[in-house]
Amino acid sequence: MAATGAGRPGAGRSKRPRVVRRPSEAELTAARVLLTPWQWVTAPRFYGLERVPRDRPALFVGNHTLMGVLDAPLLVLGLYDRCGVFVRPLGDHIHFQIPVWRDLLSRFGTVDGTRENCRALMRAGESILVFPGGGREVFKRRGERYHLIWKQRTGFARLAIEFGYPVVPFAAVGADDCFDIVVDGNDLMRTPIGPLIEEYSPRPDTIPPLLRGLGPTPLPRPERFYFWFGKPIETSAYRGCARDESVCFAVRERVRRAVQTGMRSLQAARSRDPDRELAARLVHGLQALAGGMLGGATASAKARGGRRSRRATAER
Repeated sequence: MAATGAGRPGAGRSKRPRVVRRPSEAELTAARVLLTPWQWVTAPRFYGLERVPRDRPALFVGNHTLMGVLDAPLLVLGLYDRCGVFVRPLGDHIHFQIPVWRDLLSRFGTVDGTRENCRALMRAGESILVFPGGGREVFKRRGERYHLIWKQRTGFARLAIEFGYPVVPFAAVGADDCFDIVVDGNDLMRTPIGPLIEEYSPRPDTIPPLLRGLGPTPLPRPERFYFWFGKPIETSAYRGCARDESVCFAVRERVRRAVQTGMRSLQAARSRDPDRELAARLVHGLQALAGGMLGGATASAKARGGRRSRRATAER
């Protein structure tokens, strides 16, 4: 679920709004079933859910982690299951050029991230999820772990002001640590094929890196995921200023600082988490299971002892 980002003019953009329906409850149930193994491995933790608006739509804006698809589905389902808030992710245009994949994303609520589509969602009163870093933030370079790569984009702030949407900053930590980057986009651009990429690629800044994860494999390491939600940033005070670039940039900067604060907060919480590692979670889970079985056996023994005592008393 990579989010909206600017590409070359006209690359993959819809000419008119195309907002697909929300997924049905049956489809959401299927998504939960499909995600259950990954949810068990990553054991996501959520912070700040009490700050998520339940009574009005909002624009959720945060950092995009490496490869994007590892944690975004868990974030979307987590918000819905815990808060009853279903967000419509804005997807990078390149997703909607890939057959089958675009249909899968659409089925589960993702919308091509054009301004026209975002406006259509806001007119319909939908909550929306956006990653201003887009594909460039997904396909990070070495040394960019948990960096915000928003360039000078202010589109999300402009639309929030235009429709009076509160902006809920959020942060995600964990997925960037699932891989090490072996070869990144800068490396490829320095090779003999770099000029060809520059010439023919519609998005030469969004080149997937070569990754190493679990051992020498490209499988992700079983990191725990952490999500944080900040206090909504109200935009009603800026009504009528959607075309004022300085106002939009000021709102964008407030959101950016909040997201950075959230990432630091999650990294601190992770450093204190005794169950961060999968092995620790397994051990503690087995201990809890054993403790529950032992407690149940003890309670059963006490119950049997009590019955014997009552029978002995009755016989006397």
